[in-house]
Amino acid sequence: MQESIDLGTLRVVVAAADHGSISAASERLQLAVAAASSRITALEESLGFRIFERSSRGVQLTPAGQMLVQRARALLTDADRLAQHLQGYSQGLQGQVRVLANTSALLEVLPQRLQRFMTEHPLIRIDIEERGSPEIPLALIEGRADFGVVDLPVPPAGLAFTPFFHDTLVLLAPATHPLAQRRRLRLADALDEPFITLSGGTALSNRLMASAAEVGRPLNVRMRMRGFDAVCRMVAAGLGVGVLPLEAIAPQLAHLPVTAIPLADAWAQRQHSLATRAGVPLSPAAATLLQALTR
Repeated sequence: MQESIDLGTLRVVVAAADHGSISAASERLQLAVAAASSRITALEESLGFRIFERSSRGVQLTPAGQMLVQRARALLTDADRLAQHLQGYSQGLQGQVRVLANTSALLEVLPQRLQRFMTEHPLIRIDIEERGSPEIPLALIEGRADFGVVDLPVPPAGLAFTPFFHDTLVLLAPATHPLAQRRRLRLADALDEPFITLSGGTALSNRLMASAAEVGRPLNVRMRMRGFDAVCRMVAAGLGVGVLPLEAIAPQLAHLPVTAIPLADAWAQRQHSLATRAGVPLSPAAATLLQALTR
């Protein structure tokens, strides 16, 4: 007995069983009648039993042939489903994408864009994890994610960057604070104040520290919070001032007694980028998502 049965021959057998005729099966599968008949004959010889009883009226399954056709239908269904899945993967219509994103991206742009993308591509699974921008490059280089959203002034070696979105940093002060009356200021104008910053060495905290160091002043950090909302609430309580992206704190500005004052520093205008490993092709699904995000 042969070790394997090719799917093409099984399709001929199933078609002949469905139509009761080898010639009708040949027409359906666009095969020559002789080719279809020889496939069936060769399979019968290989298996050691007859699949069909042949007559002038056509063909009829033997008991062994009925068992074969029943199993063949299941195999062909699985094979067709596998082919569809593989085609989906190759065309970027199906698969899994791992994304690392900074907090600003998760609050400002990704929810709406991902919702639209997942509606259009329901078979692509997106695993997204919040990380600080300084953490993301190493994870990408080590292959622990397909791409990331970062705010980094200097692109690290080994990564390629695609512009994604902009946002604007503002100084956040209690509504009754004297600084709240200013229409615009530089960070240096607020360095006498205690600061509520983000914890974990974020790109934003690093910018604040670097800007203070440029004017020879330390940043007076009173508290370090894990999220934007916590920073806003501490500022609203009068415990200090903070610096956050304006686009991410609209809900807090609407409901808390705080004021956002534009910063005149050049670094307050931020460019967020999509980062990928340089020279390493993305999977079709990841490439589809990246293209959709930058569209």
